[in-house]
Amino acid sequence: MTYEPTLPPESAATDDHVLAAWLADEAGRRLLEVRSEGLEGRELKDAGDRAAHELLMELVARHRPTDAVLSEEGKDDKARLDAERVWIIDPLDGTREFSEPPRDDWAVHVALWERGAGDGSTGAGDLTAAAVAQPALGETFTTGTPLVVPPSTSASPRIAVSRSRPPEFVHGLAAELDAQLVAMGSAGVKVLSVARDVTDAYVHAGGQYEWDSAAPVAVARAAGLFTSRIDGSPLRYNQDDVYLPDLVVCRPELADRILGWIAENGA
Repeated sequence: MTYEPTLPPESAATDDHVLAAWLADEAGRRLLEVRSEGLEGRELKDAGDRAAHELLMELVARHRPTDAVLSEEGKDDKARLDAERVWIIDPLDGTREFSEPPRDDWAVHVALWERGAGDGSTGAGDLTAAAVAQPALGETFTTGTPLVVPPSTSASPRIAVSRSRPPEFVHGLAAELDAQLVAMGSAGVKVLSVARDVTDAYVHAGGQYEWDSAAPVAVARAAGLFTSRIDGSPLRYNQDDVYLPDLVVCRPELADRILGWIAENGA
């Protein structure tokens, strides 16, 4: 059966925030459809990756035909390095969790990088619009309508960590902060968990790529959260080498304590 996307809002023609949200929504709807088709295991993972990637590539080409795209599931066309605008996409972040219904900790990432954007600290360009969809929750978080981060409801900090490969140093960090570790899937889900008051920080040093963090970092920044590499340097995107192995996303009041501990003890 051929998937028919909905029509984008009229404002998506000129508003990248709206387009990013619509793209993430559409890929999420497509993934929910794939998840309902009775596939399991590797077949389900591969079908989800392929379906979401193909749909997003088609829709970006249709609605922003002159923009470049960097997708986890596509070939890295180095022409993007000279482009003015680059969409950085993870069609299905948390493939393992997607393949384990009814888990909801998987996501779609859609971010836009533009040359000349930013304050100069991130090089020649920066992220300007993004959306992260959590389709199984029916939620899409976007830079167009930034999240309002509520005061923490936890008596002690909570640190989001990977289900399968939390960095070893995070246990020492948790002890220093008297924090509890909260395991979950998708990197995007972990970043957004900070903005949603499910956790207070996400600290990762186990290896990632630009598409793993671009969209969630942009949404987190728009919500007023602190974001950086684990050495405190800026997160840079649309680089020749797309490997971006570590990051910190946290409530601003925790940033100095987290970075200070890492600087002193290493990662």
